[in-house]
Amino acid sequence: MTTLLIATTNAGKRDEYRTLLADLKIECLTLDEVGLTATDVPETGDTFVANALIKAQAYAKLSGLLTLSDDSGIVVDALNGAPGVLSARYAPTVDERNTKLLTALTGVPFDRRTAHFECAIALVTQADVTIIAEGHLAGHVGFEARGTHGHGYDPVFVLGDGRTLAEIYPVEKNMLSHRAKAFAALYPMLQCVLGL
Repeated sequence: MTTLLIATTNAGKRDEYRTLLADLKIECLTLDEVGLTATDVPETGDTFVANALIKAQAYAKLSGLLTLSDDSGIVVDALNGAPGVLSARYAPTVDERNTKLLTALTGVPFDRRTAHFECAIALVTQADVTIIAEGHLAGHVGFEARGTHGHGYDPVFVLGDGRTLAEIYPVEKNMLSHRAKAFAALYPMLQCVLGL
């Protein structure tokens, strides 16, 4: 069985990847399970791709394992792309990040609250082969947080049918999310790397 380090300590992200990887013979480990922390490698890139690549390369070197890293966030048009690559650092906690985002959009009508989630995934092998894939999910930022599923900005991200990402079940989210789309692009290349 192949071991894959998923360069995260985020339980929600870990669970998404474990679901996406369920049909492959892969043991998925997180940073804390191999004695590393998310602060071991700072995200200094100015794009999602750059950050994913920085983390994947560094954690592959630190761990000696096949390593998958992603960087993702929400890009809001009315805020000139903010929070963007700073999505995880926009405020100290998830609730504070969502509150700050909703406050920043006070007075902005729904039709101008367009946004998209963006995800870049980098996979680095022990032979230092690097594969990158990207995915996007378009929607709007709502006026309040709704829903109990998901994580991060999911409760304020409204899909075309009016539901937030936090109002849909994980099985459905894993078919349409930005991470799922990036992973779908990565999947055949991962199979090649694993010799499947």
